[in-house]
Amino acid sequence: MHVFYSPEISSGNLFLNKTESKHCIRVLRLRENDIINLIDGKGGLYEARIVSENPDKCELQVIKQIENYNKRNFYLHIAIALTKSTDRYEWFIEKATEIGIDEITPLICSRSERRKIKIERLQKIIISSMKQALVTTTPGLNKVRTFSEFISDPAINEFSKYICYCSEGNRQKLNEIYHPGTNAVAVIGPEGDFTPEEIKLAKKYNFQSVTLGKNRLRTETAGVSVCQILNFLND
Repeated sequence: MHVFYSPEISSGNLFLNKTESKHCIRVLRLRENDIINLIDGKGGLYEARIVSENPDKCELQVIKQIENYNKRNFYLHIAIALTKSTDRYEWFIEKATEIGIDEITPLICSRSERRKIKIERLQKIIISSMKQALVTTTPGLNKVRTFSEFISDPAINEFSKYICYCSEGNRQKLNEIYHPGTNAVAVIGPEGDFTPEEIKLAKKYNFQSVTLGKNRLRTETAGVSVCQILNFLND
C-alpha cells in the first residue's frame, strides 16, 4: 500500500501538497478511485480514495481513520554528536525513525569534528523514513546544542538518563539496567568519544554510565543500537 504524508487531515476531502501529488500521480501513476494510506505525523493513520488525479493538487477523500497507530509505551530521546560524515548522521536519522524514536538532539562535544548540519534536510529524511516504515508520529528534531547545555537542561530530569561511551570503566549493560516502560534519554559521543571531563560532568547530572556491548561502535551505530535495544525491551 502506498503511503503519503499530510500534516493537516480532517474528515471529508483534502489535498496533497505539490510534491506528494506529483509523486502520487506522475511517479506512481495512481488514478481516480485508487486507495492510498496517509500519515499525519500526529499518530493518525488514514485510508483515502483518490478523487482527482491532479499532479499539482491531488484531491483525496478520507474513508477510514485509526488514531494513535502503533503508539509505544515509552518515550525515547537520543542526543547524539554530529559525525564527521553527514551521510552517516543522515543514516542514523533514517534508521532511528524506522525503528522508533521520539526526539533527537544533535550535539556538539569537545572532540566533535563537525559543528553544523542542515536541519531541513534531516527533517525531509525523517518524513521519508516515516512513510517507509509506517511511522505515524513525527520524531522531534531539535536545534544543535552543546554537550554541557544539554545535560544540564532541567527538562530532561524526569527521564532515566544514560551516557554511552567506549573508554574503560565501571559500566553496566544498557539492556540490564533499563526498566521497560521507562522514558529514557541517552547521550552518544563523537568519533573520538567523550572526554573524561564530559563523562564526569554527565555523572554530576545523574547520568548512568552504560555500555552497548563488547565492540567499539561508530557514533551512528551506537545511536541505532540504543533505539533497537530499548524498542526490543519494550515490545
